[in-house]
Amino acid sequence: MNGINFIADTNAIIYLLAGNPCMKSFTDNSLGVSVITEMELLSFPRITEQEQVIIKELLSNCKILYFDNEIKNQAIYLRRFYKIKLPDAIVAATAISYNMPLITADKEFKKIEELNLCLLNPIVTQ
Repeated sequence: MNGINFIADTNAIIYLLAGNPCMKSFTDNSLGVSVITEMELLSFPRITEQEQVIIKELLSNCKILYFDNEIKNQAIYLRRFYKIKLPDAIVAATAISYNMPLITADKEFKKIEELNLCLLNPIVTQ
């Protein structure tokens, strides 16, 4: 196999970085992330150098999954059929192509029938 148990969406990684309990059951698993997730995490406009170091450290423990023709074609189909944003289509297509569950808190993914979804319920603290 490819050595990963789940593919994590951007929000799942953010919850992991924040120590949100919703990610507790996934911390002992090998995670993969789409290159889109890596790009989203590292391109926040006001990211500090310290935050960038922390994100890169976490990502170094994940397998970065680049897209190929199969993922590209799957993403095109998902975007057209389900009318989702292109980054979401690429992340979903990556999970489908690798036949891996996608960890996310984004309920928009629920409409994608082909997707094996692990929907997070983040703990909100005030």
